[in-house]
Amino acid sequence: MPYARALAPEMVATARAQRWEPIEVIKALFVEEVAGRSRSMLATRRKAAGFPTGKTFDTWDESASSIPVPTQHVLRTLEWIGRKENVVVCGPSGTGKTFFLEALGQQVVEAGMRVAWFRLEDPGALVRAHRSDDSVGRVVARILRADLIVVDDIGLLEVGADAAEGLYRLVDAAYEKRSIAVSSNLHPGGFDALMP
Repeated sequence: MPYARALAPEMVATARAQRWEPIEVIKALFVEEVAGRSRSMLATRRKAAGFPTGKTFDTWDESASSIPVPTQHVLRTLEWIGRKENVVVCGPSGTGKTFFLEALGQQVVEAGMRVAWFRLEDPGALVRAHRSDDSVGRVVARILRADLIVVDDIGLLEVGADAAEGLYRLVDAAYEKRSIAVSSNLHPGGFDALMP
């Protein structure tokens, strides 16, 4: 119990000065331990997610977005993740698509779930790195431990064969098992034109 141990000397001194009952001291130490572990788990989930910048809804201006405010509110309930539904946020560059998805991902992490964040090139790099030992399936299975998989910037750059294969494997494996959120400056109807 590292968090309780760190606070124990100070808390025991306070307890003596204020004449706490022993059970109150134990309860207070347990509360601190639980809070410390929660903070640590949150930090671990944030780091594992691989967010690009750390943006949250604290600095998001919902009225400045092209995403309708009611839609933003529905997405922020996170109910769609429990239903394993997917989201595509599309629009021109610089309209806040990545910001919104990152803030949404941060909210997912704060809700106790896991997120895996990728740029479109990242699944391709995974395919290249694991093709030789035929472990691509295991890597994709590890990614699927996340409750939400985010693929950022589809359509920003040309898609190579490895990136197309990586994206296909990820989407195919996640279908109806995990939620996927995608940002793109193309309408989803144009995604097939991207793939080689």
